[in-house]
Amino acid sequence: MYKELILKNGLTLVYEKLPFVRSVSFGLWIGTGSRYETYEDNGISHFIEHMLFKGTKTKTARDIAMIIDSVGGQMNAFTGKECTCIYTKTLDEDLKTAVELISDMIFHSTFDPVHIETERRIIAEEISMYEDYPEELVHDMLSEEVWNGNPLGYPILGSYASISSITREKIIDYMNTFYVPDNSVISVAGNFDENCLVELVQQYFGEWKAKNYCVINAHKPLFNRSMKVKRKETEQVHMCIGFPGIRHGEESLYSLLTLNNILGGGMSSRLFQKVREELGLAYSIYSYPTSYKDTGLFAIYAASGPGSFMDVIRHIGDELALLIIDSLTETDIEKAKNQLKGNFIISLDSTSGRMNSMGKSQLMLGRVRTPEEVLDSINKVNRDSITEVIEKVFRPGLVGLSAIGDIDFEPDLLDKIDF
Repeated sequence: MYKELILKNGLTLVYEKLPFVRSVSFGLWIGTGSRYETYEDNGISHFIEHMLFKGTKTKTARDIAMIIDSVGGQMNAFTGKECTCIYTKTLDEDLKTAVELISDMIFHSTFDPVHIETERRIIAEEISMYEDYPEELVHDMLSEEVWNGNPLGYPILGSYASISSITREKIIDYMNTFYVPDNSVISVAGNFDENCLVELVQQYFGEWKAKNYCVINAHKPLFNRSMKVKRKETEQVHMCIGFPGIRHGEESLYSLLTLNNILGGGMSSRLFQKVREELGLAYSIYSYPTSYKDTGLFAIYAASGPGSFMDVIRHIGDELALLIIDSLTETDIEKAKNQLKGNFIISLDSTSGRMNSMGKSQLMLGRVRTPEEVLDSINKVNRDSITEVIEKVFRPGLVGLSAIGDIDFEPDLLDKIDF
């Protein structure tokens, strides 16, 4: 059972004690990401995530790495479109080491100009590497197209131009705006003494004061029917097809997750069995939903040879048409629900999995959805709720497509998958 504590400064602590393990996962979640950036400073959230590891007033970058390595722990961070997280996983006896280190990185990073220039070059190389992976890039292209200029479509890494304009002053201003207690959550799962944990968080984060009250203005994007193709010499054509999804917190999200498992959420899914196993037209094909605070995206990815590209498009359209005419059986639905429940329960075996689930839920929804609530929501999924989701996601005129490959793309390609 998780517990919640709000410190006097507005920082929220959520935690769950698991006495049967020896590890503890500690994560600091900040409610910012590429969605809250401007076009000019796109990539600054990710840039800051990198810079937090480059040294504090008392620790070098090597010191930061050695502190966690020396106790056999793990430390990392990630930036998303709506959140940034810095986290550790250590033995229970080393929790104080982890808390002190993350606190020092947040409050005492120096943002040395020399390190900023070094990191700028590293991130530029990261962007270049990303450009060389069409199987990754094509997802960003889809997001950029369907959100049509809204910051939700901005790439997390930024662009060469935008990262070149990021300065130390911009970094500090951005942190003063978003890295504040009322926009942050600490999530902890594992073996720890509850009183000790609260004392540690109070000691290292209790004096955290906001220079500004964080006001986040994010305009809900409208889904844009659009297609973007990039001609490139590749062995395969990589493509993503996108539809409107469902936002965080909506009960119907569990119906969409169930539908996703049926359509393209695993090796037994319809798309995988039809397009890959039966027809041999693609090596990789899958679907996935992405949820944000006020909207969502449902996407299908496939990679095929240039000669099979149009056949793959056609068969994806056929499978979607079958869903729309209500081809689901009770067996399909129960299997997909069991798959969803099994995946969720297995994720709870990990302290890092529980920490992630609690932290993201608290940050996105303002509360933690308990495992019992999640399983109850999955159990409530039925044919009617899935039919409602199908009608909400697959609407006439609302489809986007991105593709990369050595092929001539037909201008009416969207019409072949629109309904």
